[in-house]
Amino acid sequence: MEYDNDRLRKPTNRIELFYWTLFVLIGPLANWLTLFLRDGRIGLVLLLVSLALLPAYLLYARIMGSVFLMQKRWGALTLMSILSFLVIQTLLFALYALISKFSLTPAERSYFTYTYPTVLRESWWVLTNMALSIAIFFIRKAIDEKELLETVQRDSTFFKLRYLRAQLNPHFLFNTLNSIYSLSLQKSDQAPEVVVKLADIMRYLIYECNEEKILLDKEIEFIQNYIGIEKIRYKADIRFTVEGNTSGIMIEPFLFISFIENGFKHAMDNSFTEPFIYITLRVGEGQIVLNVINSTNAALETQAKRINGKGISNSRSLLELLYPDAYELDIIQTEKEEARTSSLRLRNARERLESLYPDLHTLDVILSKSAFTVSLIIKSGIA
Repeated sequence: MEYDNDRLRKPTNRIELFYWTLFVLIGPLANWLTLFLRDGRIGLVLLLVSLALLPAYLLYARIMGSVFLMQKRWGALTLMSILSFLVIQTLLFALYALISKFSLTPAERSYFTYTYPTVLRESWWVLTNMALSIAIFFIRKAIDEKELLETVQRDSTFFKLRYLRAQLNPHFLFNTLNSIYSLSLQKSDQAPEVVVKLADIMRYLIYECNEEKILLDKEIEFIQNYIGIEKIRYKADIRFTVEGNTSGIMIEPFLFISFIENGFKHAMDNSFTEPFIYITLRVGEGQIVLNVINSTNAALETQAKRINGKGISNSRSLLELLYPDAYELDIIQTEKEEARTSSLRLRNARERLESLYPDLHTLDVILSKSAFTVSLIIKSGIA
């Protein structure tokens, strides 16, 4: 892009350039093939004439298209079209008069001499070229409008992402500060360690996650710091496992944290006697898979309300914007312990879950205890 006095100057579009090239060639080629097929010299002369007239058609297309057609000034359009026709015919007559001074064969001289048939022929070509030049103008206009629409949509998506991330940042920070507040009330000796981890998290929030994409390893380090804080705060079976090669992989920030936070909220915010949360991040086979399994003692109705909370809703929106056709989100609400009596239900659950949770220990925990499970699959094209 270039700027002239702060005004954006768009380069000539390749499609428009193609049509103007075709525009220059079509007249000379048609006349050469029908009248002078064995005379390559006249074909070159006809091409030079077409090139000489090109600026007049370009000017006509820009003025008539942008000034008169777009403003629907039909009277002025008619007058300017007649004037343009006469000007182009005059230029053509002058060029033919110049060519006639050279040594020509009788057939060539007849072609370039302005007689009644010549005037009819050239009038038809001038009118045709005027119509084609206007058509090319509207093609360029359609291309510009399409590019403008794509730019607006791209900007809209960008600002939506910024808005959603701006909502995620304070939401996550609020929860982390709650954890520190809880430790301070307990006068825990581990509070300084949590503050250090929070400082690392803040550094990530302020300096690193403002990029469109970050290294997956940075996101994993961020998640580890968060989990480290929660391990200090709660006495629970908390596991975080990373599988596969994560080096060099780029990903949008904050894709996973809401689902992990949700897992802690389910596992710790109830009367469950043995809380647990198992988090697995698996990389490979062209995708990134996040699995979160946590204990819960909430009724199905309560679980249904929780999965529609602000953090999860914002993460869903991010996924829809970033991976509209390349992600799968499976949130499975299991029943409470006393309802686990149907062998058919257990078999259906196992078939549904075993592809997502191949680890037998984890799968047994899901099926034998009250658990809330989330599986997020992002098809990222990873080799």
